[in-house]
Amino acid sequence: MPELRTDRLLLRRWRESDLEPWAEMNADPEVREHLGELLTPEQSAASVARFEKGFEERGYGWFAVEVADTGRFIGFAGLDPVDEGFAFTGVEIGWRLSRQSWGHGYATEAALAVLEFGFGTLALPEILAVTTATNVRSQAVMRRIGMTSDPADDFDDPEFPDGPLRPNVLFRIRP
Repeated sequence: MPELRTDRLLLRRWRESDLEPWAEMNADPEVREHLGELLTPEQSAASVARFEKGFEERGYGWFAVEVADTGRFIGFAGLDPVDEGFAFTGVEIGWRLSRQSWGHGYATEAALAVLEFGFGTLALPEILAVTTATNVRSQAVMRRIGMTSDPADDFDDPEFPDGPLRPNVLFRIRP
């Protein structure tokens, strides 16, 4: 199974030792601000099981991200098929980092490695990214890695009721 390396990061399969810091991230209201409800430790563990199943089925998915020099788990980055029920299909790039890891360029660095893997190894014709219209931090990462958006592609996420999490933007990039 693939591992991706950058100057500062290792993107790898999940380990048992990742579960506690992952659960802490998913219980942090700032980390979950644009994602919905906080997750319980059990829900976080179940998400890791789904991530690992994705790797087994497709050969790609959501990588655990660690700082290479220290081995410290800081979040995830990777690729996943767009959820059913959306008006578009394709493969989505994403990332989620612990709050203490924000502002160090890790999301951009991880995302660039994931794009290289998606286009170079998987030969994807296009990679998508989706976030809430209010998530300016993730949109900034999307722009830094070369993604573009068209307001005509913006949409309301059917999984959320009216409110700040419903309006979403769609970004795209091709090799």
